[in-house]
Amino acid sequence: MASAAKMRRGNRLLTLGLVLSDIVLINAAFLLAYFMRYELEWGGKVEDFSYAPVRAYLPVSLVLTVILLAVFGFEGLYRRPRGVSWFNQVYDLFSGTTIGIAILVVLYFGLRPYYFSRLMFAYSWLLITVFLGFSRSVVGFVQAHLRKRGIGVERCLIVGAGRVGRTIMQNLVAQPELGYQVIGFLDDDPQKRIDIGRFKALGATAEVARILETEEVDDVIITLPWMSHRKILAIMDQCQKQGVRFRFVPDLLQMSLSQVDIDEINGIPLIGIREVSIRGTSLLVKRAIDVTASAFGLLFLSPLILLVAMAIRLESPGPVLFRQRRVGKDGRVFTCYKFRSMWQGAEEQAEQLTDFNETRGITFKMRNDPRLTRVGRVIRRTSIDELPQLYNILRGEMSLVGPRPPLPSEVERYEDWHRKRLEVAPGLTCLWQVMGRSLLPFDEMVMLDIYYIENWSLGLDFRILLRTIPTVIFGTGAY
Repeated sequence: MASAAKMRRGNRLLTLGLVLSDIVLINAAFLLAYFMRYELEWGGKVEDFSYAPVRAYLPVSLVLTVILLAVFGFEGLYRRPRGVSWFNQVYDLFSGTTIGIAILVVLYFGLRPYYFSRLMFAYSWLLITVFLGFSRSVVGFVQAHLRKRGIGVERCLIVGAGRVGRTIMQNLVAQPELGYQVIGFLDDDPQKRIDIGRFKALGATAEVARILETEEVDDVIITLPWMSHRKILAIMDQCQKQGVRFRFVPDLLQMSLSQVDIDEINGIPLIGIREVSIRGTSLLVKRAIDVTASAFGLLFLSPLILLVAMAIRLESPGPVLFRQRRVGKDGRVFTCYKFRSMWQGAEEQAEQLTDFNETRGITFKMRNDPRLTRVGRVIRRTSIDELPQLYNILRGEMSLVGPRPPLPSEVERYEDWHRKRLEVAPGLTCLWQVMGRSLLPFDEMVMLDIYYIENWSLGLDFRILLRTIPTVIFGTGAY
């Protein structure tokens, strides 16, 4: 409860800081608009009879500030839910500023039609939108940076580890900037009371009261199936007694939340089924980008590819390329190409090193693998060993972005929910590679893959590709 109160105080201080920042920026934009019109004379020469000193505009600036703060508050700009994109915030700022300027124009030009410059108001409208939009981007960047490091996060308990619960978890893993720290989950099914990556199984749903008493919990998210309404009511009652905020997610007759499309007609919710995002035209566009990028990549990187091939050949005997059977879209097996980074016969030694696996789950990762050659360590660290997979992309077996292709032996050990990552073509890079690479447990890798599949867009692909560059340069989590 103390943590929740502290969080509320922090949110109030953030809102107050945002309001004060808006006051300063609105007036700064207004003064800059005055300078542009009357000093720089943008928009035409200012005649003596139409000149207005800056002090004449100060009351106008004050009135505009009050109007805009009222409009922004009415439109909910100071109580936005988490996860609202910067573009949506800028759109709302643009809309609110337009309304505020319109009110001001009607008010002042109705009273004194020839005294004030119309261009002044146009410049103010544009500059206020730009200034406030920039401030929101700075606030968002700082908040995301702090939340990724555990500062200003809300401690969250998930009740229910079914499909809906895992959907919540994978969204929180994929978006650490939202500021939720999952302390664990509860479920009545003994088979589901197994740790999922960093998410700890804390027991059955009857343990809610104990968890709320012994742990600092700010939020309880209930994801139980619809037939468990009595349990849901009991959990809500416990949360109210402990003064902990709770929310529940209806599972909509066991449908995956990613399939739900919600619309409304005058406030009446309409619920339907949404199609998988990577299909139809989207799939054609993604494929066209893959073909173009892989062809140009093979062409322009050919000198580097040749240099690496020569280095591998000079250091150790064996083929330059390493061929391995991997599982692609819909479970189809294909030959995946990589530069050889190990000594010959390395695969035969794999069983002897199983005790040295440094990841949790069914994948094998070893930080100081003795099978790596000197060249191999360099190309592994920089991900250059994966350049031949551009050929797999050109052939249509892989994509630039998508879940990493698993081994057939790994797929044999998949749980049912893991298999969803096979619904799309595997990729050269993926979401979990830019969020931790080999440092993440396997279950979290799968959660991020499923998040990518269910929330795919060209913009998401572009962001992953951009974030891949610094990840590769700094070798984060690569071994």
